[in-house]
Amino acid sequence: MSDEIEIDIDDLSRRMDGALAAMRQEFATLRTGRASASMIEPVMVDAYGALTPINQVGTVNVPEPRMVTINVWDKSLVQKVEKALMESGLGINPQTNGTIIMLPIPELNEERRRELTKVAGHYAESARVAIRNVRRDGMDQLKKAKNDGMSEDDHKIWSDEVQELTDTHIKAVDAALENKQAEIMQV
Repeated sequence: MSDEIEIDIDDLSRRMDGALAAMRQEFATLRTGRASASMIEPVMVDAYGALTPINQVGTVNVPEPRMVTINVWDKSLVQKVEKALMESGLGINPQTNGTIIMLPIPELNEERRRELTKVAGHYAESARVAIRNVRRDGMDQLKKAKNDGMSEDDHKIWSDEVQELTDTHIKAVDAALENKQAEIMQV
């Protein structure tokens, strides 16, 4: 009977990988003093009566290590893109030259670097919580399976596997956080 009761470890692993991927995507939006097209991805522009991602109203380029440019396709949207960038909280003042908006990335000061490491820490903690929630779901499945007739030995084997999967993903979160904080603090 215990052969019929199985826990979907692949599903748990996929969900934990999703939490890691979401954290890495959030890390990409953190400014580290270097220009990156991903830092303006969350900025939405009020274009044609709908909120639109900035990369759908123009071409985003990184021509220099400290410069992001946006070549807006529709001249009527240049001011709206500029306004969206100013209100985004990125702390960057856009400079407009026709349909091209330039975003010079200033050096980060020590205080701002420390703030960004704290933000990265919050992102990592959210990922850890998500991973632990997936672990809890897996353990709940095991508890139900045990009540449905899973043997004590099988329950122990499966719970060890779920815990090992959790530990592996938590270590990956910690390593990614350490790398991101080192990148932010690098002068």
